[in-house]
Amino acid sequence: MAEAPRLEDAVEFAENPEPRCPCVLLLDTSGSMQGAPIEALNRGLRTFKDDLMRDPVAPKRVEVAIVTFDNDVTVVQDFITADRFEAPILECQGMTHMAAGINTALDLIQARKERYNLSGVPYYRPWVFMITDGRPQGEMPDFVDLAAQRIQEEEATKRVVFFGVGVEGADIPILSEIVVRTPMRLRGLNFNELFVWLSRSMLAVSDSKIGDAVALQPPGWAAVD
Repeated sequence: MAEAPRLEDAVEFAENPEPRCPCVLLLDTSGSMQGAPIEALNRGLRTFKDDLMRDPVAPKRVEVAIVTFDNDVTVVQDFITADRFEAPILECQGMTHMAAGINTALDLIQARKERYNLSGVPYYRPWVFMITDGRPQGEMPDFVDLAAQRIQEEEATKRVVFFGVGVEGADIPILSEIVVRTPMRLRGLNFNELFVWLSRSMLAVSDSKIGDAVALQPPGWAAVD
């Protein structure tokens, strides 16, 4: 016997039956992000919200979740539509438990897709957008390797789109070993432009037909090595 959707899901999806475009922001909040970087990141999150709200369709289709990783991994915001999303104020501490963050983000997506499927809600391929200024710290190499392998499997089966963005100081060669797509390097602390690009990309996806390929604008915020 098929599992029935949860009551809160039934209500949520009945009130808003639009197809969903889920995106996890996987954000490094380790100690090295202290000061100007985390302040710029917090401003960028507000820009992301504001830009999504300018579109007539995206606020009901784009779903945002936020996972942070430092000494701990925290689901700061579970999936919520853009019209209900409020940008948090993030703080920094500790080391960079990146692999644990990756696993949490992918687990969150899997759980959300199961809820879509139970409720008969169509959805676009989920995105994970990881922003970090470092490399994995405090984690066993085998654990990091398994997280990288999981990204490879999710990308290969087209279950997720996983982007890696390195802030100044990030170990881009190590990121290249973890993510499938070529990591992008943020120019300076240009988080506002990054989040406007991300917002416009999500708008383009949410305005397309499910399964269609969507051409994204070049990331003008990315540094060219």
